[in-house]
Amino acid sequence: MAPPSGHDLHTMLRLPTGIFYAGGVKANVLFFERKRAREQPWTQKLWVYDFRTNQHFTLKQNPLRREHLQDFVDCYLPGKDRSERVETERFRAFTYEELIARDKVNLDITWLNDASLEDADALLPPEVIAQEIVEDLEAALREFAAIAEALGRRSPDPT
Repeated sequence: MAPPSGHDLHTMLRLPTGIFYAGGVKANVLFFERKRAREQPWTQKLWVYDFRTNQHFTLKQNPLRREHLQDFVDCYLPGKDRSERVETERFRAFTYEELIARDKVNLDITWLNDASLEDADALLPPEVIAQEIVEDLEAALREFAAIAEALGRRSPDPT
């Protein structure tokens, strides 16, 4: 039997909404390192990259591509020691003490100002908003159609 393991949550990539089928869905990518179990938490510092604030992607009009993530990769320093990382406007480190002190240990961490919330001129053009609504409604219809089809395949209860 293998000994119990622990994990060091060392990096979180906060993804922008709109990159999955439903707009407004928040998503994060969590990077762990597997460690042996111990009483104290392994996570002593969590690096957070805010790729959500002031970023806008859609499934069709402006899909997320690999090149959009290059700054994150540069900050992450793959293959190098995390002690070499440097904070930037989008990439910050938070200590275990800072994280545990948050209300309900909430990891919905933001520090950048969202221009679209502060400046009406920074809002997306109406045609982009309209297209996003269409994409969201089409995705919702596909989901409901799949549910209806699945329900239709169930055999009726004979009682």
